[in-house]
Amino acid sequence: MVSAENSDTNKSEHDVDLTVTLTAAPGAESRVFHLRSAAGILSPDPDTVDSNLPDATAALAAVEQFGEEVFFPEPRPDRICTQQYGGPQVAVVEGWFRGRKVHSQFSRTDGCEIARWKALASLLGNTGGSTGAV
Repeated sequence: MVSAENSDTNKSEHDVDLTVTLTAAPGAESRVFHLRSAAGILSPDPDTVDSNLPDATAALAAVEQFGEEVFFPEPRPDRICTQQYGGPQVAVVEGWFRGRKVHSQFSRTDGCEIARWKALASLLGNTGGSTGAV
């Protein structure tokens, strides 16, 4: 599920200002990660809320590379997804990407969703099933 709004309400001062809530399995405790950068520069202190991902540099690179495509996908009627199950993990990404409001849910319920998950694995914390390892 993906939605995007171009509202200026609560717009971030950062180019990338994302909060990721990762749940490894139903009922499991969620982990929360943050990624924030201004002009492509991460916070210099990796222990702050600005960059608490295990590899914030890789996460920023992935978001810069795949963000438009992953966060704001264009509908494609010719898209066919393999029917495979990659695990129970769910990640919700909220915040701002280049001035656009982000609210995206990532899961591993079919081949297309698994591909989205793998594209942003470093943003999703590279933990548990985020890289494909369960």
